[in-house]
Amino acid sequence: MTIPGKHNAWSPMLPKALPAKPTQGGTGVSANILRHKRNPMERTEIPFRKVKLLILITFCTITSSCSGQKNKDHIQEVIKESKTISLNSTLEDNQSNNQSSPTSFQFPNFDNQISDVVRTVFQDSKGHIWFGCQGGAFRYNGKSLIHIDSIKSELGLGVTIKDITEDKNGRIWFGHTDGISVLDGESITNYYESDGLLSNDVWCITIDKNNQVWIGTIEGICKFDGKHFVNFEIPEGELDTTVGVSSPKMIHNIMEDSRGRMWFSTNGGVYIQDKDLLINISEKDGLNTSFVNKVIEDKSGFFWISTSKGLFYLKGESLVNMTEILFEGDKGTGSIIEDSKGNVWFNCSRNIYSLNEEKLTEYRIAEGNYGPLTFQIYEDRQNRLWFVGYGGAYRYENDRFINVTQNGPW
Repeated sequence: MTIPGKHNAWSPMLPKALPAKPTQGGTGVSANILRHKRNPMERTEIPFRKVKLLILITFCTITSSCSGQKNKDHIQEVIKESKTISLNSTLEDNQSNNQSSPTSFQFPNFDNQISDVVRTVFQDSKGHIWFGCQGGAFRYNGKSLIHIDSIKSELGLGVTIKDITEDKNGRIWFGHTDGISVLDGESITNYYESDGLLSNDVWCITIDKNNQVWIGTIEGICKFDGKHFVNFEIPEGELDTTVGVSSPKMIHNIMEDSRGRMWFSTNGGVYIQDKDLLINISEKDGLNTSFVNKVIEDKSGFFWISTSKGLFYLKGESLVNMTEILFEGDKGTGSIIEDSKGNVWFNCSRNIYSLNEEKLTEYRIAEGNYGPLTFQIYEDRQNRLWFVGYGGAYRYENDRFINVTQNGPW
């Protein structure tokens, strides 16, 4: 693989063997849901306040890989020049150029949040909004916010929901701190290690085009066809000593691309399952770390790789360090999406950025505020952007960040 400025090469390697026999899974524990979440608190809507200056960056389109180092140097030169002009200009100059200022979040009252910590948000095919929280799963059905009581650990305790998805049959799947669960109609079934699941510590869950469930855990990957769990082996990575929970086998995210290939974000770089091949992209290929948080495919069919030390753009065989270009140094990135307008949104700790072909906009947390620390950025079917994490749930619409509490606004 040709890396701009590094001229490294990469080639696909054969996968390690999958387990010869599937592990027999049990039927799990079924239960009926649910009870309504009561909250007497009034609705809270918090607009953002303008602060300081917008960082405006002219973003040059990445050209084909054959341009190599020449294109990368050109992009860096243009962006640095535009950035310098923007930072030295006055607020009036920026406003006259139709630029907006970075925004600050007003930190919420924890007493009225959906949960102190919202790990994930998801909208299903019926339009219901799901929240995966430290206190379990919540569903907004268009009328009220409902807590799903029956998602439990094997000991009958509550769980933290880390990921939510939906299969082709309309069943809702949950990955959490004590296994996986599926909601089919009004019945919940919980699956644990005792049913054949690789590990109860689940970090992500994805449904592929064949309606097969892929489960990423702290101990690796397994697949589930509704009856049997089968482990999917990939090489071990490294232990990330900078975070509280880590494992050489940890899987942070699983994504299926438009060609049906599965992408695994791991502590050993990115692994891509392409039919019988297992391809690895890691530090040897130009990533500056082995710790990959998430990969997305954009509308052009190219890929954005979010890592603990920055954001990378993969176009064909060309891998570009976007963080080095945008921020001139390492800056770890977390969640990332491309919205319906083609803007790429990502967060660096508490700071949130949107990037399009013309500018990089920073949404800055004001000094003295402590949230939200975004775990996930998500766009719903109404093209509204959600930011959920430590501090609750926020939605960005009409140029405002709105704190969505137990009483909305929905």
